Amino acid sequence: MKLLFASALILVGSCASLRHSEKIDNLRNSITYDDKKVVEKYLNTIKPEELKTHVVEVSSDKYNGRMTGEEGHDDVCDYIRSYYKSKEIKAPKSNKDYYQKVPKSVLPDNLNDSQNVIAYIKGSEFPDEYVFITAHSDHEGIKDGEIYNGADDNGSGTAAVLEMAEAFKKATNDGYRPKRSVVFLHVTGEEVGLHGSRYYTENPVFPIEETVATLNIDMIGRVDDRHIDNENYIYLIGSDKISTELHFIAQKANKEFTNLSLDYKYNEDNDPNRYYYRSDHYNFALQNVPVIFFFNGEHEDYTKPTDTADKINYRLLTKRTKLIFATAWYIANSDERLKPEII
Repeated sequence: MKLLFASALILVGSCASLRHSEKIDNLRNSITYDDKKVVEKYLNTIKPEELKTHVVEVSSDKYNGRMTGEEGHDDVCDYIRSYYKSKEIKAPKSNKDYYQKVPKSVLPDNLNDSQNVIAYIKGSEFPDEYVFITAHSDHEGIKDGEIYNGADDNGSGTAAVLEMAEAFKKATNDGYRPKRSVVFLHVTGEEVGLHGSRYYTENPVFPIEETVATLNIDMIGRVDDRHIDNENYIYLIGSDKISTELHFIAQKANKEFTNLSLDYKYNEDNDPNRYYYRSDHYNFALQNVPVIFFFNGEHEDYTKPTDTADKINYRLLTKRTKLIFATAWYIANSDERLKPEII
């Protein structure tokens, strides 16, 4: 009798495992780019020279390190806003100047009022569902008389968001408007504690419950020591923590378009660096929004005044931006809304 009972348990366990395996396979196989040529057309509008233009501008000395609440960061926000205006990418109706004020009352002591910058492209079929592409625009200002330019941190992410916005806008102009609305969010106050993204998620311009996913970019223009002999990589953090589907979408986007090595080292729950908790996607994750944090890892110029635009690998920055664009394209254009569930 005991033997029969044990055999039954093994059988039940095997069937359950098989069902889970089949569910995983079915989900993977359901993710296809039926419009691959269209995606490639607009993905290839993302150019290294255009990314470089933005990185050089955002990390230039004239912005004095883009400290939250200071004139230099305000001027960078004006640059970002002017870019969206020039491309005729709209501001939300509730924030017609593109700005969401982040008051000094929610910022650390001695900081002035600041702002997030928000632009978006309205969806054609599901306009009230939102895919966010985010990056922080602030940096560390001036310390001991030295300007912290922050070309990688986070001029690279800022440039990537601007280039992807232009690519989505070109597609829209050609009749390929995304099915879901795509929001381009540049947050303030990351360097001083993720305050801009926290303020946004607590005071959302678009309903947080209708935020389908957030793709956050923070440092994607350099190579860390771990990959010095193979720069064709990007770290993905958080992709499988809320949505298995999102995890597979990024993998499919990479397989179809970029063939980077996707490194999940820092995605492990026991990662001592705790990067999952250290950039702006985390405030969205706290609201159960599926997220991915795209990251190149730390390097010798991380949080130093030597993080300058001449050290950015623009070819690699372009490839990584294309991966994020292809991931966002799929989420925005899928017939079914991304599911926030773990299989």
